Amino acid sequence: MNWSDIGIVLAVRPFGETSVIVELLTAEHGRHAGLVRGGRGRAMRPVLQPGNRVKAAWRARLEDHLGAFTIEPDLLRAGALMDDAAATEGLHAICALACLALPEREKHAAVFDGLEALIAGMAATDLWPALMVKWEAGLLTDLGYGLDLDRCALTGTRDALTHVSPKSGRAVAGGAPEAADYVDKLLKLPPFLQGAQAGLVEGDVAAGFALTGHFLERWILWPADRQLPGARERLLERLKTEGRL
Repeated sequence: MNWSDIGIVLAVRPFGETSVIVELLTAEHGRHAGLVRGGRGRAMRPVLQPGNRVKAAWRARLEDHLGAFTIEPDLLRAGALMDDAAATEGLHAICALACLALPEREKHAAVFDGLEALIAGMAATDLWPALMVKWEAGLLTDLGYGLDLDRCALTGTRDALTHVSPKSGRAVAGGAPEAADYVDKLLKLPPFLQGAQAGLVEGDVAAGFALTGHFLERWILWPADRQLPGARERLLERLKTEGRL
């Protein structure tokens, strides 16, 4: 069995004295692990960093074997983010989340494309935390647990949607009389997740992370006895300290 694909490095762990096991998110073959012989060597260490894009060839005797990767650099961008501690933490968080949430060897092209755009955005704009929230929402959608943000679950209106039910993931018009008794129990819905063109205001990004984090845990991670990665929590703490939430 063998194939070639473009992949984003998600995680690297030592194997023996000189080799590593690498997890990639590939365009056509999903999240896929493989052995890289000599991966701990000086030449490969800068290549096998989370967030870097590589050209990968996988080979195994049988399809269900771990197999081995031959990897060449394609776009080495992890180093360009090292001067921004928040971006570096964010990069580690999204790669760790992809490892935890995505089924192995299951194609998720939209998640791959979104991750490519997000990593590019980290180097190009200070608005990348909002892009990360959108990527997490897209991850939920691609895994079959998309949030329903088009109309109010109580009234059917498409206007003034301000909250989301923490149980159903459906939008709610918080100002509607029907929501008055339990609006304080709902999750806030930031306008940027509805495609609003207006600029971000204080609290929007924090609300977005709280929203996607809740459903990632409730619907994706908890059933598999997993938790949100620690790197994500460290990222939120850093963004809060920098006043970017």
